[in-house]
Amino acid sequence: MDVFYNADGIGDVLIIPLQEGDRYQIQHQQIGDIVRITDNQNKVIGYNIFQASTHFSFLQTGKITLTEEMLAEIKQLFEANRIDDELNFDLSPKFVIGYVKEKRQHENADKLSVCQVDVGDKVLQIVCGAPNVATGQHVVVAKAGATMPSGLKIKPTELRGVPSNGMICSQKELGLPNALKEKGIYVLDDSYEIGSAFNI
Repeated sequence: MDVFYNADGIGDVLIIPLQEGDRYQIQHQQIGDIVRITDNQNKVIGYNIFQASTHFSFLQTGKITLTEEMLAEIKQLFEANRIDDELNFDLSPKFVIGYVKEKRQHENADKLSVCQVDVGDKVLQIVCGAPNVATGQHVVVAKAGATMPSGLKIKPTELRGVPSNGMICSQKELGLPNALKEKGIYVLDDSYEIGSAFNI
């Protein structure tokens, strides 16, 4: 799970987005430096924590991928403010090594392929538009819930009527230095372990 901090851009605030919501139909409740954001069904969709630099040791500019240690600091602040919200955040890696088990042509799009990709604990169906995707490749998969370096949030979707649960990534999409300019996914060698985290 990713949280966000940009002291120069928005101030000393840690942003914890949990779900998307209609900004015209949300409520805010402030308890100390913590602002709980809820939708019109009273479901928590995020938190903003002000004066973040006085509370946390892990801050850095931009996207921060939470660890157990970071979450413990957040929970400690909630407890100090007597907020008993359950902070059961998904800390599993969102960028992982996948293995393309199967690839077939999309029935309704010439330039799209429907791939079955093993990510260790499950097989994901991912619709991919890269010309170089092929069966037997080790690739980098952005799972649902991942935030790309561009800011794009990955979520389950449908492409031309076919469900797609994630994205097979190119070097450019991963923000890798000296990324190849050619269009296509990032193909890894076979030494990478299926399901292991890929750090960007």
